[in-house]
Amino acid sequence: MNKRKERAIKYIFTALAFSSLVFLVGIVFVLFKEALPIFTKISPKAFLLGKSWYPTSSPPEFGILPLILASLWVTLGALFICVPLGVGSALYLHELAGPRQRTLLKPVIEILASVPSIVYGFFGMVILAPFLQNTFNLPIGLCVLTTSVILGVMATPTVASIAEDALSYVPRSFREASFAVGADRWQTLTKVIIPAAGSGISTAIILGMSRAIGETMTVLMVAGGSAVIPHSLFDPVRPMTAAIAAEMGEAPVGSDHYHALFAIALILFLITFAFNIAAELISRRFRLKLGHSR
Repeated sequence: MNKRKERAIKYIFTALAFSSLVFLVGIVFVLFKEALPIFTKISPKAFLLGKSWYPTSSPPEFGILPLILASLWVTLGALFICVPLGVGSALYLHELAGPRQRTLLKPVIEILASVPSIVYGFFGMVILAPFLQNTFNLPIGLCVLTTSVILGVMATPTVASIAEDALSYVPRSFREASFAVGADRWQTLTKVIIPAAGSGISTAIILGMSRAIGETMTVLMVAGGSAVIPHSLFDPVRPMTAAIAAEMGEAPVGSDHYHALFAIALILFLITFAFNIAAELISRRFRLKLGHSR
């Protein structure tokens, strides 16, 4: 009887595990099926490198370079915020904070991760955008800088959590050996702990990038919605996710515009998929390295 139960449980969990693979294959199949027809009307090179996105004009223009550059700009801007905040928070919590401080700060970081993205977008649109507009005398506060700040704050909990996990995997013997040769806490932190956890911290940064580049609601609210190539941090932009969310409801099913939006989704999927593969490879190398060191 026990063997039957074990076998049944095994089959159930196996089915659940493979169901995620089935869903992934289904998503990829639908993306390719709906995206490929646009490339019968326009070449992939013209689609990726075209500088004009006017899908409803006559004739329509399906160049998504402004959308790609907008996504890269806001993602890089977010990295300048979430990397120092996230890695610094992880270092402080794991290496410097006392028990009381850790008890207070760790839930605060986790709460930031649980805040809905639309709340961040509302905060950026109502508070941050007017503040930046008045501070820098801008014609509009919905721009690359506003989006980068909000995305950076949103990605900080992800970076902090994964970076702290990486720090916890560093063997205690590394610290003890550093102190034994006369190094102080700061030297141990910068010369031993951070290099030993470097791969894990790199993984945290890559996953933070994936979090930023894949965000939809926030960028739809605070990026400005202008499908032009950005030239400064104060230009309004339309990242790829915002274009899909804003236009999919208006695109007739089966139209060129409809298939072009699916092509954007496919490209975005491939970018985030590459980021996650890179993070997994770095994390695996990190775990193997620590396993040999122990």
